[in-house]
Amino acid sequence: MSLHTSKYEFVPGDEIIIAPGRTLKRIRALVAISNFVRPGALGGYIENVKNLQASGNAWVYGDARVSGNAQVSGDAWVSGNALVFGNAQVSDDARISGNARIFGNALVSGSALVSGGTEASGNAQIFGDAWVHGDAQVSGNAQVSGDAQVYGDAQVYGDAMVSSDGFIFWASKVGTTNKTLTVYTAKANTLQVARGCFIGSVDEFLAKSKAKHDDQTHLEYRLLIEVAQSRITRAIAKAREVRRERKII
Repeated sequence: MSLHTSKYEFVPGDEIIIAPGRTLKRIRALVAISNFVRPGALGGYIENVKNLQASGNAWVYGDARVSGNAQVSGDAWVSGNALVFGNAQVSDDARISGNARIFGNALVSGSALVSGGTEASGNAQIFGDAWVHGDAQVSGNAQVSGDAQVYGDAQVYGDAMVSSDGFIFWASKVGTTNKTLTVYTAKANTLQVARGCFIGSVDEFLAKSKAKHDDQTHLEYRLLIEVAQSRITRAIAKAREVRRERKII
């Protein structure tokens, strides 16, 4: 493994072992990087030079770790105690911070912000001006984009396509186990429900709820679904109206 690039070098003796045969080394800047990193400034930990692009202003800060085949490129930053591993890609002007975990084949790009205890995995994509934070989870083939915000305990799975802040609804501490119910747009603006290990359509969720829960719990779920449908349907209609106006103009 090369001990340096034209942009940064590995700090001798400052390393951590994350698994047998997997050693991450702390980096140190050799040149100024944007307006925030001066030559000689210490960065976070990476496994090899492929993890951090030698060109651009991409940087790994603090105690953040990037390993495996993961790559941070463009002007992206990874900071705090964030972990980026597997085949994950963080690019453009994306910012990863806090205790966020980006792994699998997840892609975070554009001006997206991912922070807190967020997990992005599978083939998830977070891009545009999206902001995902708190303890949210984005996985499967889910896409979060535009100006969408996903936070709290929201779970966005499967074929989700959340491209606006109004295209998702969630309620925490519901049901018999006080967990989170999340409703969001999927392909062709259909609605998908995530609750614990369940992912499926509104009809599938309500059918399962009716078969499993007492009448009062099922009623609560049905009412929450109605609120979610109302809000998301209204947001979709508004987005369509905006698109029509833009075409006219």
